[in-house]
Amino acid sequence: MSKKEEKTNVMRALDRAKIQYTHRNYEPDGKLTGAEIAAALGENPQSVFKTLVTVSKSNEHYVFMIPVEKELDLKKCAKAVDEKSVEMIPQKDLLPVTGYVHGGCSPIGMKKQFKTTIDSSAENFEKIMFSAGKIGCQVELKLCDLKKLLEFQKPI
Repeated sequence: MSKKEEKTNVMRALDRAKIQYTHRNYEPDGKLTGAEIAAALGENPQSVFKTLVTVSKSNEHYVFMIPVEKELDLKKCAKAVDEKSVEMIPQKDLLPVTGYVHGGCSPIGMKKQFKTTIDSSAENFEKIMFSAGKIGCQVELKLCDLKKLLEFQKPI
């Protein structure tokens, strides 16, 4: 593997769990949107997911995976996790809470495993793609395989 293809913690976790995945790299540019990343990789943006971290009034953290072109509906999210309300975690708190930076956040390998919810549209695809835990690197795998590593809450 070249330096650019070093394994991330996400890939190592998938390897340990013996889960098949494909890793894909793109030229990291902090200005790229999720839809632009999907386009750069030649993927349907509806099958490429972003990982968003929220916090509730009770200070519980929740992770939501949604297609890169969608906006997070905080009211639906709160209902899905049985909270009165949730809000996006402040960006300055992302690294200390999850171990990931903005643009490289993955539902796999966070410092602590938070309750995770995925958009129901993920069921429409044979494979989905999401961050491999590093800007410029994505992993693609079957949703059923991701469910072997993460316990999802009811979908949003």
